[in-house]
Amino acid sequence: MPTNINYQLADNDTADTRNKTSATTLRFRRERLPIGREPVRPLRHRWYLSCKNAADFVLAALLTVPAVPLIFLAALLVRLTSRGPAFYTQTRVGMNGRLFTIWKIRSMIHNCESLTGARWSIPGDPRVTRVGAFLRASHLDELPQLLNVLQGEMSLIGPRPERPEFVPELERELPGYWQRLAVRPGVTGLAQVQLPPDSDLTSVRRKLAHDLYYIRHLSPWLDVRLLFCTAFYAMGLPFGIAGKLLGIPDGDTVEEAMNDVLGDLQAPHARLSA
Repeated sequence: MPTNINYQLADNDTADTRNKTSATTLRFRRERLPIGREPVRPLRHRWYLSCKNAADFVLAALLTVPAVPLIFLAALLVRLTSRGPAFYTQTRVGMNGRLFTIWKIRSMIHNCESLTGARWSIPGDPRVTRVGAFLRASHLDELPQLLNVLQGEMSLIGPRPERPEFVPELERELPGYWQRLAVRPGVTGLAQVQLPPDSDLTSVRRKLAHDLYYIRHLSPWLDVRLLFCTAFYAMGLPFGIAGKLLGIPDGDTVEEAMNDVLGDLQAPHARLSA
């Protein structure tokens, strides 16, 4: 588990990173941890980190076969119901701050940020199309990210990859945010299956607790349970039921367990804007 990463505060201007993502690393200041506190790392199954990428590749290759017709159908529906391309790409922050290009099926109107700039989605976001609302609810819009897994940029299970435009403020408001970059970001994960999309800094703090809990308790069995939970979630089964069946900790349990890491952080006082 890397712990000696040299981070510095990132520049908010990422206009030209989209053309250089294959060789660009986002660097930001690594806040010093309190005396006596070690960075979050797996408590057990540390051997799993060395073979997780290979397991992800094999499983992603197998999942691609049934995913292709679903991707094709979803892309066709998007093209028939709204203007613009069926797919879109974004720059995201990966393991150790390395930037990469993520693939998704478009769920919002084309060029939705042309006037507003980068911003988080909000409940009832008017930019989301009708078909897009279904794709986001079922997570079918995430299926093209299997390509990112095959390229070694993402894992099937892990923290949600964040946009580089938001990272500087997140790191200022949530010292220790860099610790979530110790593993590859995931198509799905502990936070993704039970928390709504980020809407403000408070929601990011909750998601950070889930991401660090996942890293601390990383294991093959946890990944298997989260994969099944994601499948149940996509079929409409609420996390409250699927999580209990699979023995996945809920939000209260996660936040209480990670209180030793995040308990000394003040509640975020500002809403993120771009």
